[in-house]
Amino acid sequence: MRTPISKHFNYEEFEHSQEANELGIENLIPSDKIRFAVRLLVLNLLQPLRDKVKRPLVLNSGYRSPALNKAVGGAKDSQHLKGEAVDISCQNAMEVLLLAQIIFRYSLPFDQMILHDSFLHVSFKANGPQRHQIIYDKSYKEAQL
Repeated sequence: MRTPISKHFNYEEFEHSQEANELGIENLIPSDKIRFAVRLLVLNLLQPLRDKVKRPLVLNSGYRSPALNKAVGGAKDSQHLKGEAVDISCQNAMEVLLLAQIIFRYSLPFDQMILHDSFLHVSFKANGPQRHQIIYDKSYKEAQL
């Protein structure tokens, strides 16, 4: 059974990970604090973005357990560990740019946006001010736009 967060998102989407399945790593959200951070991310950023683009957003990485984060080479202080970040799958660098522009155009609150060639990383801090930091990954810079 899916546990809804909003009209288009549920907690199981944030726990699902192809890498975790392949490696046999459990990736369940372990605490109410992290579930609350995921909820804030969805309600403040993802659902409003989904409403603007009027199509599904495919998440390829949401919450990451410490074991999964280590296995995928995530940063030691990754916001994925706190439930504050998600990677949105995109077909190409142009789609990444389009999503980023929509977030910026509609002043959707975010802490960090990292543009990659095939996904957009976005985060929303549960506590403290949002940094509105935009980073262009090397893969994005090298993509044919």
